[in-house]
Amino acid sequence: MKKILLSLLLLALPFIVYGQQIKFGYFSYQEALKAMPDYAIAQQNLSDLRSKYDAETKRSEDEFNKKYEEFLEGQRDFAPSIRDKRQAELTELMEKNIAFKEEAKRLLKQAEHDAYAPLRQKLSAALQKIGRSRGYAFILNTDNDTAPYIDTTMGEDINMIVKDSLK
Repeated sequence: MKKILLSLLLLALPFIVYGQQIKFGYFSYQEALKAMPDYAIAQQNLSDLRSKYDAETKRSEDEFNKKYEEFLEGQRDFAPSIRDKRQAELTELMEKNIAFKEEAKRLLKQAEHDAYAPLRQKLSAALQKIGRSRGYAFILNTDNDTAPYIDTTMGEDINMIVKDSLK
């Protein structure tokens, strides 16, 4: 008797599970991030920092170009030891400029990561709250064609819900 009931239950299980539809939401992560009020502030701060690094890079390039032109103009008149010393100075200055550019690039990338980290945390918390409250099994990010097809009868576009919750 127990075996018959267990068999019937196992046979009915797929039909029970099939009847329950999985709910999910989908949205654009980039759109939601850009809709946050603090996004513009982070963008402006990063732009200011980038401008400062660009100005310093330009200044050091101009300094190198000036010294290089002076070297080229006086190269024939320099004694060999002076010419070698100036060449070494130019090489050192060029290496320092390259190192600065690489360090500036790394620091800008780190500053961007640090500036957006609180925004990403806030967005993640909002998504978890929305997912729980609306009973979603998962929420898809539709950026970069990661979800080329979404059946809108099974999923819900939550772009506006996410944007409203972040304001």
